[in-house]
Amino acid sequence: MQKTPIDSTIVKAQLEALNITDMNKASIREVVQVVNLIEAASGEKYVRMEMGVPGLPPSAVGVQAEIEALKKGVASIYPNINGIPEIKTEAARFVKNFMNIDVKAEHCVPTTGAMQGTYALFQVASCCDPKKDTALFIDPGFPVQKQQFMVMGAKFESFDVYHFRGEKLRDKLISYLRQGNIHSIIYSNPNNPTWVCFTETELQIIAEVSRQYDVIVMEDLAYFGMDFRKDLSKPGQPPYQSSIANYTDQYVLFISASKIFSYAGQRIAMVIMSEKLYQRNYPGIEQRFQIKGFGNAVIYRVLYAMTSGVAHSVQYAMAAMLKAASDGTFNFVHQVKEYGEKAAIMKKIFTGNGFKILYDKDLDEDIADGFYFTVSYPGMKAGDLLYRLMFYGVSAITLLSTGSTMEGLRACVAPVHRDQFKVLEERLKKFNADFPV
Repeated sequence: MQKTPIDSTIVKAQLEALNITDMNKASIREVVQVVNLIEAASGEKYVRMEMGVPGLPPSAVGVQAEIEALKKGVASIYPNINGIPEIKTEAARFVKNFMNIDVKAEHCVPTTGAMQGTYALFQVASCCDPKKDTALFIDPGFPVQKQQFMVMGAKFESFDVYHFRGEKLRDKLISYLRQGNIHSIIYSNPNNPTWVCFTETELQIIAEVSRQYDVIVMEDLAYFGMDFRKDLSKPGQPPYQSSIANYTDQYVLFISASKIFSYAGQRIAMVIMSEKLYQRNYPGIEQRFQIKGFGNAVIYRVLYAMTSGVAHSVQYAMAAMLKAASDGTFNFVHQVKEYGEKAAIMKKIFTGNGFKILYDKDLDEDIADGFYFTVSYPGMKAGDLLYRLMFYGVSAITLLSTGSTMEGLRACVAPVHRDQFKVLEERLKKFNADFPV
Protein backbone atom coordinates (compact mmCIF):
# COMPACT_ATOMS: atom_id res chain seq x y z
CA MET A 1 0.00 0.00 0.00
CA GLN A 2 1.18 3.50 -0.87
CA LYS A 3 1.66 6.25 1.71
CA THR A 4 -1.89 7.12 2.70
CA PRO A 5 -3.62 10.16 4.23
CA ILE A 6 -4.08 8.27 7.50
CA ASP A 7 -1.06 6.54 9.07
CA SER A 8 -1.46 2.88 8.13
CA THR A 9 0.04 1.59 11.37
CA ILE A 10 -2.61 3.47 13.38
CA VAL A 11 -5.46 2.13 11.23
CA LYS A 12 -4.21 -1.45 11.53
CA ALA A 13 -3.64 -1.13 15.27
CA GLN A 14 -7.15 0.14 15.98
CA LEU A 15 -8.78 -2.49 13.78
CA GLU A 16 -6.81 -5.13 15.65
CA ALA A 17 -7.74 -3.59 19.01
CA LEU A 18 -11.43 -4.05 18.20
CA ASN A 19 -10.78 -7.49 16.70
CA ILE A 20 -12.16 -6.42 13.31
CA THR A 21 -10.69 -8.79 10.72
CA ASP A 22 -13.45 -8.71 8.11
CA MET A 23 -15.09 -5.36 7.27
CA ASN A 24 -18.09 -7.22 5.83
CA LYS A 25 -18.90 -8.39 9.34
CA ALA A 26 -18.33 -5.05 11.06
CA SER A 27 -21.57 -3.53 12.36
CA ILE A 28 -22.35 0.15 11.93
CA ARG A 29 -21.52 0.82 15.58
CA GLU A 30 -18.21 -1.06 15.26
CA VAL A 31 -17.22 1.09 12.29
CA VAL A 32 -18.18 4.18 14.28
CA GLN A 33 -16.05 3.05 17.20
CA VAL A 34 -12.96 2.18 15.17
CA VAL A 35 -13.09 5.51 13.30
CA ASN A 36 -13.41 7.33 16.63
CA LEU A 37 -10.28 5.55 17.86
CA ILE A 38 -8.31 6.23 14.67
CA GLU A 39 -9.25 9.92 14.72
CA ALA A 40 -8.17 10.20 18.36
CA ALA A 41 -4.87 8.42 17.75
CA SER A 42 -3.98 10.14 14.47
CA GLY A 43 -5.39 13.61 14.99
CA GLU A 44 -6.92 13.37 11.49
CA LYS A 45 -10.61 13.76 10.74
CA TYR A 46 -12.46 11.27 8.53
CA VAL A 47 -15.10 11.99 5.94
CA ARG A 48 -17.66 9.96 7.85
CA MET A 49 -20.48 8.31 5.95
CA GLU A 50 -21.01 5.18 8.02
CA MET A 51 -23.93 6.15 10.24
CA GLY A 52 -27.32 7.53 9.27
CA VAL A 53 -27.42 10.47 11.66
CA PRO A 54 -29.19 13.76 10.88
CA GLY A 55 -26.88 16.53 9.75
CA LEU A 56 -29.27 19.42 10.36
CA PRO A 57 -30.39 21.33 13.47
CA PRO A 58 -33.45 19.91 15.27
CA SER A 59 -36.83 21.41 14.49
CA ALA A 60 -37.23 24.63 16.48
CA VAL A 61 -40.97 23.93 16.68
CA GLY A 62 -40.29 20.70 18.55
CA VAL A 63 -37.64 22.14 20.82
CA GLN A 64 -39.87 25.02 21.91
CA ALA A 65 -42.87 22.75 22.51
CA GLU A 66 -40.78 20.39 24.60
CA ILE A 67 -39.35 23.23 26.70
CA GLU A 68 -42.84 24.54 27.36
CA ALA A 69 -44.08 21.09 28.34
CA LEU A 70 -41.21 20.65 30.79
CA LYS A 71 -41.90 24.04 32.33
CA LYS A 72 -45.48 22.95 32.90
CA GLY A 73 -44.27 20.00 34.94
CA VAL A 74 -44.92 17.00 32.69
CA ALA A 75 -41.60 15.47 33.76
CA SER A 76 -43.20 14.48 37.07
CA ILE A 77 -46.15 12.70 35.47
CA TYR A 78 -46.22 9.28 33.82
CA PRO A 79 -47.37 9.60 30.18
CA ASN A 80 -50.29 7.59 28.89
CA ILE A 81 -48.91 4.34 27.44
CA ASN A 82 -51.20 4.88 24.45
CA GLY A 83 -49.89 8.41 23.78
CA ILE A 84 -51.14 11.85 24.76
CA PRO A 85 -54.34 12.88 22.90
CA GLU A 86 -52.56 15.66 20.99
CA ILE A 87 -49.98 13.38 19.41
CA LYS A 88 -52.56 10.81 18.36
CA THR A 89 -54.82 13.41 16.78
CA GLU A 90 -51.98 15.15 14.97
CA ALA A 91 -50.48 11.88 13.72
CA ALA A 92 -53.78 10.89 12.11
CA ARG A 93 -54.09 14.37 10.62
CA PHE A 94 -50.50 14.24 9.29
CA VAL A 95 -51.16 10.89 7.59
CA LYS A 96 -54.27 12.33 5.96
CA ASN A 97 -52.55 15.53 4.83
CA PHE A 98 -49.34 14.00 3.46
CA MET A 99 -50.47 10.51 2.44
CA ASN A 100 -54.21 11.03 1.79
CA ILE A 101 -54.88 8.03 4.02
CA ASP A 102 -57.65 7.97 6.62
CA VAL A 103 -56.59 6.47 9.95
CA LYS A 104 -58.07 6.72 13.42
CA ALA A 105 -56.21 8.60 16.11
CA GLU A 106 -56.75 5.57 18.35
CA HIS A 107 -54.55 3.52 16.02
CA CYS A 108 -51.61 5.98 16.08
CA VAL A 109 -49.19 5.15 18.89
CA PRO A 110 -45.91 6.84 19.88
CA THR A 111 -42.84 4.67 20.44
CA THR A 112 -39.33 5.35 21.69
CA GLY A 113 -37.98 5.73 18.18
CA ALA A 114 -38.93 3.52 15.26
CA MET A 115 -36.50 0.94 16.63
CA GLN A 116 -38.81 0.27 19.57
CA GLY A 117 -41.78 0.33 17.23
CA THR A 118 -40.39 -2.34 14.93
CA TYR A 119 -39.25 -4.50 17.85
CA ALA A 120 -42.72 -4.41 19.40
CA LEU A 121 -44.45 -5.18 16.12
CA PHE A 122 -42.05 -7.99 15.30
CA GLN A 123 -42.80 -9.54 18.70
CA VAL A 124 -46.56 -9.52 18.17
CA ALA A 125 -46.58 -10.47 14.49
CA SER A 126 -44.32 -13.44 15.16
CA CYS A 127 -46.91 -15.15 17.35
CA CYS A 128 -50.18 -14.47 15.48
CA ASP A 129 -50.30 -17.87 13.80
CA PRO A 130 -48.20 -20.83 14.99
CA LYS A 131 -47.79 -21.96 11.38
CA LYS A 132 -46.38 -18.57 10.38
CA ASP A 133 -43.14 -18.18 12.30
CA THR A 134 -40.99 -16.29 9.75
CA ALA A 135 -40.75 -12.69 8.53
CA LEU A 136 -39.70 -11.73 5.00
CA PHE A 137 -37.44 -8.71 4.45
CA ILE A 138 -37.33 -7.08 1.04
CA ASP A 139 -33.65 -6.18 1.09
CA PRO A 140 -31.38 -4.26 1.19
CA GLY A 141 -32.56 -3.03 4.55
CA PHE A 142 -31.66 -1.62 7.94
CA PRO A 143 -29.33 -4.24 9.48
CA VAL A 144 -30.46 -3.69 13.08
CA GLN A 145 -33.99 -4.88 12.30
CA LYS A 146 -32.57 -8.32 11.59
CA GLN A 147 -30.57 -8.02 14.79
CA GLN A 148 -33.89 -7.54 16.57
CA PHE A 149 -35.04 -10.89 15.21
CA MET A 150 -31.79 -12.43 16.38
CA VAL A 151 -32.35 -11.06 19.88
CA MET A 152 -35.93 -12.38 19.83
CA GLY A 153 -34.79 -15.78 18.63
CA ALA A 154 -37.26 -15.48 15.78
CA LYS A 155 -36.91 -16.48 12.13
CA PHE A 156 -36.63 -14.32 9.02
CA GLU A 157 -35.81 -14.68 5.35
CA SER A 158 -34.78 -12.03 2.85
CA PHE A 159 -33.91 -11.34 -0.76
CA ASP A 160 -32.17 -8.53 -2.63
CA VAL A 161 -34.80 -6.69 -4.68
CA TYR A 162 -32.24 -5.42 -7.22
CA HIS A 163 -33.04 -8.12 -9.80
CA PHE A 164 -36.75 -8.31 -8.98
CA ARG A 165 -38.22 -4.91 -9.79
CA GLY A 166 -41.56 -4.44 -11.50
CA GLU A 167 -43.60 -7.55 -12.31
CA LYS A 168 -40.66 -9.77 -11.35
CA LEU A 169 -41.40 -8.84 -7.75
CA ARG A 170 -44.68 -10.76 -7.78
CA ASP A 171 -43.21 -14.17 -8.55
CA LYS A 172 -40.34 -13.61 -6.13
CA LEU A 173 -42.69 -12.79 -3.27
CA ILE A 174 -44.97 -15.70 -4.07
CA SER A 175 -42.00 -18.09 -4.05
CA TYR A 176 -41.66 -17.30 -0.32
CA LEU A 177 -45.29 -16.77 0.69
CA ARG A 178 -46.63 -19.97 -0.83
CA GLN A 179 -44.57 -21.94 1.70
CA GLY A 180 -47.15 -20.82 4.29
CA ASN A 181 -44.69 -19.77 7.01
CA ILE A 182 -44.44 -15.99 6.38
CA HIS A 183 -46.32 -13.68 8.75
CA SER A 184 -44.98 -10.27 7.61
CA ILE A 185 -43.32 -8.47 4.71
CA ILE A 186 -40.94 -5.71 5.85
CA TYR A 187 -39.26 -2.97 3.81
CA SER A 188 -38.31 0.72 3.84
CA ASN A 189 -39.46 3.30 1.29
CA PRO A 190 -37.39 5.35 0.37
CA ASN A 191 -35.00 2.53 0.95
CA ASN A 192 -32.21 2.43 3.48
CA PRO A 193 -29.48 1.85 2.24
CA THR A 194 -29.98 2.16 -1.53
CA TRP A 195 -32.50 5.03 -1.80
CA VAL A 196 -34.56 3.14 -4.37
CA CYS A 197 -38.31 3.77 -4.11
CA PHE A 198 -41.05 1.31 -4.97
CA THR A 199 -43.32 2.35 -7.81
CA GLU A 200 -47.09 2.40 -7.35
CA THR A 201 -47.28 -0.80 -9.42
CA GLU A 202 -44.79 -2.52 -7.11
CA LEU A 203 -46.73 -1.42 -4.02
CA GLN A 204 -49.89 -2.85 -5.58
CA ILE A 205 -48.08 -6.14 -6.19
CA ILE A 206 -46.93 -6.32 -2.55
CA ALA A 207 -50.49 -5.61 -1.41
CA GLU A 208 -52.05 -8.18 -3.73
CA VAL A 209 -49.80 -11.05 -2.70
CA SER A 210 -50.02 -10.11 0.99
CA ARG A 211 -53.82 -10.30 0.79
CA GLN A 212 -53.66 -13.58 -1.12
CA TYR A 213 -51.56 -15.21 1.60
CA ASP A 214 -52.92 -13.25 4.61
CA VAL A 215 -49.64 -11.54 5.44
CA ILE A 216 -49.07 -8.29 7.36
CA VAL A 217 -47.12 -5.54 5.55
CA MET A 218 -44.77 -3.33 7.58
CA GLU A 219 -43.61 -0.17 5.82
CA ASP A 220 -40.74 1.84 7.33
CA LEU A 221 -41.16 5.50 6.34
CA ALA A 222 -38.11 6.82 8.18
CA TYR A 223 -37.35 9.08 5.20
CA PHE A 224 -40.90 10.31 4.73
CA GLY A 225 -41.26 12.84 1.91
CA MET A 226 -37.63 12.60 0.81
CA ASP A 227 -38.22 11.36 -2.74
CA PHE A 228 -37.22 14.77 -4.03
CA ARG A 229 -38.21 13.96 -7.62
CA LYS A 230 -41.66 15.24 -6.65
CA ASP A 231 -42.81 17.95 -4.25
CA LEU A 232 -44.38 16.20 -1.25
CA SER A 233 -44.33 19.28 0.97
CA LYS A 234 -47.84 20.68 0.56
CA PRO A 235 -50.38 19.41 3.12
CA GLY A 236 -53.64 18.23 1.65
CA GLN A 237 -52.41 18.50 -1.94
CA PRO A 238 -51.09 15.83 -4.31
CA PRO A 239 -48.62 14.35 -4.91
CA TYR A 240 -48.61 12.37 -1.68
CA GLN A 241 -46.08 10.08 -0.04
CA SER A 242 -46.39 6.67 -1.70
CA SER A 243 -47.56 3.91 0.62
CA ILE A 244 -48.83 0.36 0.84
CA ALA A 245 -51.75 1.81 2.82
CA ASN A 246 -53.37 2.78 -0.47
CA TYR A 247 -53.68 -0.85 -1.52
CA THR A 248 -54.27 -3.06 1.52
CA ASP A 249 -56.09 -2.83 4.85
CA GLN A 250 -53.63 -4.93 6.85
CA TYR A 251 -50.58 -2.73 7.30
CA VAL A 252 -48.31 -1.02 9.82
CA LEU A 253 -46.48 2.26 9.07
CA PHE A 254 -43.50 3.60 10.99
CA ILE A 255 -43.02 7.39 10.88
CA SER A 256 -39.96 8.60 12.79
CA ALA A 257 -38.99 12.09 13.90
CA SER A 258 -35.28 11.29 13.63
CA LYS A 259 -34.62 12.22 10.01
CA ILE A 260 -37.64 14.20 8.81
CA PHE A 261 -37.60 16.53 11.82
CA SER A 262 -33.90 16.06 12.75
CA TYR A 263 -35.07 14.99 16.20
CA ALA A 264 -33.11 11.76 16.54
CA GLY A 265 -31.71 12.43 20.00
CA GLN A 266 -35.11 12.49 21.69
CA ARG A 267 -36.14 9.07 20.37
CA ILE A 268 -39.71 9.28 19.16
CA ALA A 269 -41.68 7.80 16.29
CA MET A 270 -45.29 6.93 15.47
CA VAL A 271 -46.63 3.47 14.75
CA ILE A 272 -49.72 3.68 12.53
CA MET A 273 -51.85 0.52 12.40
CA SER A 274 -54.71 -0.05 9.99
CA GLU A 275 -58.11 -0.46 11.63
CA LYS A 276 -58.53 -4.03 10.43
CA LEU A 277 -55.16 -5.11 11.80
CA TYR A 278 -55.53 -3.17 15.06
CA GLN A 279 -58.86 -4.85 15.84
CA ARG A 280 -58.04 -8.31 14.52
CA ASN A 281 -58.04 -11.21 16.96
CA TYR A 282 -55.39 -13.86 16.39
CA PRO A 283 -55.51 -17.12 18.41
CA GLY A 284 -51.74 -16.98 18.89
CA ILE A 285 -51.89 -13.49 20.40
CA GLU A 286 -54.63 -14.41 22.86
CA GLN A 287 -52.73 -17.53 23.88
CA ARG A 288 -49.38 -15.79 24.44
CA PHE A 289 -50.40 -12.35 25.68
CA GLN A 290 -53.79 -13.16 27.28
CA ILE A 291 -55.42 -10.23 25.53
CA LYS A 292 -57.63 -9.80 22.48
CA GLY A 293 -56.72 -7.58 19.53
CA PHE A 294 -53.47 -7.04 17.67
CA GLY A 295 -53.23 -3.36 18.64
CA ASN A 296 -53.97 -4.04 22.29
CA ALA A 297 -51.18 -6.63 22.41
CA VAL A 298 -48.73 -4.13 20.91
CA ILE A 299 -49.61 -1.34 23.35
CA TYR A 300 -50.69 -2.94 26.60
CA ARG A 301 -48.39 -5.95 26.56
CA VAL A 302 -45.18 -5.30 24.60
CA LEU A 303 -44.75 -1.50 24.72
CA TYR A 304 -45.90 -1.41 28.34
CA ALA A 305 -43.37 -4.09 29.27
CA MET A 306 -40.53 -2.34 27.44
CA THR A 307 -40.80 1.32 28.49
CA SER A 308 -44.20 2.02 30.00
CA GLY A 309 -44.58 4.86 27.50
CA VAL A 310 -42.58 7.41 25.53
CA ALA A 311 -41.00 10.29 27.48
CA HIS A 312 -43.75 12.78 28.26
CA SER A 313 -42.15 16.01 27.03
CA VAL A 314 -41.06 14.66 23.63
CA GLN A 315 -44.62 13.61 22.87
CA TYR A 316 -45.55 17.29 23.01
CA ALA A 317 -42.62 18.07 20.71
CA MET A 318 -43.75 15.48 18.18
CA ALA A 319 -47.36 16.65 18.35
CA ALA A 320 -46.26 20.25 17.71
CA MET A 321 -44.07 19.28 14.72
CA LEU A 322 -46.82 17.18 13.16
CA LYS A 323 -49.33 20.00 13.71
CA ALA A 324 -47.07 22.68 12.23
CA ALA A 325 -46.45 20.51 9.17
CA SER A 326 -50.19 19.96 8.65
CA ASP A 327 -50.92 23.64 9.27
CA GLY A 328 -48.44 24.54 6.54
CA THR A 329 -46.32 26.67 8.88
CA PHE A 330 -43.41 24.20 8.94
CA ASN A 331 -42.14 22.88 5.60
CA PHE A 332 -40.16 19.88 6.82
CA VAL A 333 -39.50 18.67 3.26
CA HIS A 334 -37.83 21.94 2.29
CA GLN A 335 -35.67 21.67 5.40
CA VAL A 336 -34.26 18.23 4.45
CA LYS A 337 -33.69 18.97 0.74
CA GLU A 338 -30.12 19.76 1.75
CA TYR A 339 -29.50 16.01 1.77
CA GLY A 340 -30.49 15.65 -1.87
CA GLU A 341 -28.34 18.61 -2.91
CA LYS A 342 -25.30 17.22 -1.10
CA ALA A 343 -25.87 13.73 -2.53
CA ALA A 344 -25.79 15.07 -6.10
CA ILE A 345 -22.41 16.73 -5.46
CA MET A 346 -20.92 13.76 -3.62
CA LYS A 347 -22.00 11.27 -6.30
CA LYS A 348 -20.12 13.33 -8.88
CA ILE A 349 -17.01 13.33 -6.70
CA PHE A 350 -17.13 9.55 -6.43
CA THR A 351 -17.91 8.83 -10.08
CA GLY A 352 -15.24 11.32 -11.15
CA ASN A 353 -12.67 9.18 -9.37
CA GLY A 354 -13.43 5.74 -10.70
CA PHE A 355 -16.38 4.72 -8.52
CA LYS A 356 -19.73 3.48 -9.83
CA ILE A 357 -23.22 4.07 -8.44
CA LEU A 358 -24.73 0.62 -7.80
CA TYR A 359 -28.46 0.97 -7.17
CA ASP A 360 -29.04 3.73 -9.69
CA LYS A 361 -32.54 3.17 -11.11
CA ASP A 362 -36.16 2.75 -10.13
CA LEU A 363 -36.96 0.63 -13.18
CA ASP A 364 -36.27 3.09 -16.04
CA GLU A 365 -36.04 6.24 -13.88
CA ASP A 366 -32.94 7.51 -12.12
CA ILE A 367 -33.25 7.25 -8.34
CA ALA A 368 -33.62 10.43 -6.35
CA ASP A 369 -30.68 12.13 -4.68
CA GLY A 370 -31.21 11.78 -0.97
CA PHE A 371 -29.97 10.65 2.41
CA TYR A 372 -28.00 7.65 1.07
CA PHE A 373 -26.35 6.39 -2.09
CA THR A 374 -24.36 3.28 -2.97
CA VAL A 375 -20.95 2.93 -4.63
CA SER A 376 -18.62 0.23 -5.90
CA TYR A 377 -15.08 0.26 -7.21
CA PRO A 378 -13.95 -1.90 -10.15
CA GLY A 379 -12.04 -5.00 -9.12
CA MET A 380 -12.69 -4.65 -5.36
CA LYS A 381 -15.06 -6.59 -3.16
CA ALA A 382 -17.04 -4.67 -0.56
CA GLY A 383 -15.02 -5.61 2.51
CA ASP A 384 -11.71 -4.95 0.78
CA LEU A 385 -12.94 -1.60 -0.55
CA LEU A 386 -14.03 -0.42 2.89
CA TYR A 387 -10.79 -1.66 4.45
CA ARG A 388 -8.69 0.25 1.91
CA LEU A 389 -10.75 3.43 2.21
CA MET A 390 -10.13 3.45 5.95
CA PHE A 391 -6.49 4.34 5.19
CA TYR A 392 -7.69 7.30 3.10
CA GLY A 393 -9.86 8.79 5.83
CA VAL A 394 -13.20 7.79 4.28
CA SER A 395 -15.69 5.58 6.14
CA ALA A 396 -18.94 3.87 5.16
CA ILE A 397 -20.56 0.43 5.65
CA THR A 398 -20.66 -2.55 3.30
CA LEU A 399 -23.86 -3.34 1.46
CA LEU A 400 -23.46 -7.01 2.32
CA SER A 401 -24.31 -6.13 5.93
CA THR A 402 -27.69 -4.81 4.73
CA GLY A 403 -28.77 -7.96 2.91
CA SER A 404 -27.56 -6.81 -0.50
CA THR A 405 -25.86 -9.22 -2.88
CA MET A 406 -23.87 -6.38 -4.43
CA GLU A 407 -20.18 -5.76 -3.73
CA GLY A 408 -20.27 -2.14 -2.66
CA LEU A 409 -20.76 0.41 0.10
CA ARG A 410 -23.57 2.52 1.53
CA ALA A 411 -22.68 6.18 1.93
CA CYS A 412 -24.71 8.51 4.14
CA VAL A 413 -24.53 12.16 3.11
CA ALA A 414 -25.92 13.67 6.31
CA PRO A 415 -22.76 13.72 8.49
CA VAL A 416 -20.64 15.17 5.67
CA HIS A 417 -20.37 18.96 5.74
CA ARG A 418 -20.00 20.95 2.55
CA ASP A 419 -16.59 22.21 3.65
CA GLN A 420 -15.42 18.56 3.56
CA PHE A 421 -16.16 18.11 -0.14
CA LYS A 422 -12.69 19.31 -1.14
CA VAL A 423 -11.05 16.88 1.31
CA LEU A 424 -13.25 14.06 0.04
CA GLU A 425 -12.27 14.81 -3.54
CA GLU A 426 -8.56 14.95 -2.71
CA ARG A 427 -8.67 11.65 -0.84
CA LEU A 428 -10.64 9.84 -3.54
CA LYS A 429 -8.35 11.25 -6.22
CA LYS A 430 -5.36 9.78 -4.39
CA PHE A 431 -7.22 6.49 -3.89
CA ASN A 432 -7.96 6.36 -7.62
CA ALA A 433 -4.30 7.12 -8.40
CA ASP A 434 -3.06 4.41 -6.03
CA PHE A 435 -5.60 1.87 -7.35
CA PRO A 436 -6.06 2.84 -11.00
CA VAL A 437 -9.02 1.37 -12.82
